[in-house]
Amino acid sequence: MSKFMSTEPLWYVLHTFSGYEAVAKQNLEQVIENGNLHDRIFEIVIPTEDVIEENDGKRRIVTRKSMPCYIFIKMIYGDDIWHTITHTRGITGFVGPKGRPLPLTEDEIRKMHLEKVVVDFTLEVGDRVRIMSGALVNTECKVTKVDNEAQRCEVVVDMFGRETPLELDYSQVSKI
Repeated sequence: MSKFMSTEPLWYVLHTFSGYEAVAKQNLEQVIENGNLHDRIFEIVIPTEDVIEENDGKRRIVTRKSMPCYIFIKMIYGDDIWHTITHTRGITGFVGPKGRPLPLTEDEIRKMHLEKVVVDFTLEVGDRVRIMSGALVNTECKVTKVDNEAQRCEVVVDMFGRETPLELDYSQVSKI
């Protein structure tokens, strides 16, 4: 067994080569599969955000990497797994002092939306909501579809005279 091993899964940050975030994630998923590490590594996330992009006078919402060169990993860390992860193709190492992993704080996890936040309200089709995060923050819109169990909704945003559907988590909206 390793000198150090956490007992519960925590979020860590991995540094990747520029533009290789998806490749690094895919390679890491293959390492998990080959090494049967499903009981140690639980989730891998490439941080993204929705932004409004204008091209030829048309605006649309596109998803971009919010932190290029980084991916997040939820795992039970141990010195025994450090070598496996840091030698995965596309990954240059952990973010932390001297390349040793430093787990994210609860505040950092919440700000980056890494954990699903359970919201204690339900929505109905026709409800008015305000978007609380992302490119369309403070935009008021109307709910067109709801999934109260998954805590997701589809809203219609009026952008330059056109109605644009957008799917959001309940944690991204507040009832008006």
